[in-house]
Amino acid sequence: SKDLKGAMEILIEQKRQMLSTVEKLDEHMDFASQLIFAQNRGDLTAENVNQCVLEMMIAAPDTLSVTLFFMLILIAEHPTVEEEMMKEIETVMGKQELQS
Repeated sequence: SKDLKGAMEILIEQKRQMLSTVEKLDEHMDFASQLIFAQNRGDLTAENVNQCVLEMMIAAPDTLSVTLFFMLILIAEHPTVEEEMMKEIETVMGKQELQS
């Protein structure tokens, strides 16, 4: 637990350093960046930021996989929804190849 907490602190500090050197901040604004700026404003403590980032790293893969599983089951059970999704993907992407 201590090692993981230390690793999170290092990652957050690296993110903080990166944010202080970028030219276009809006291209790098993600949830971790928002947390860091909230800490800079005094809205969160360093411990709050560390805990949020740690929870995102630990919880997100598990909850995301369950959500995607159920989403895919629902799509498979509703072929018309799948057709509409494919049409929208084709409208947005055109002939471009899909990438992850």
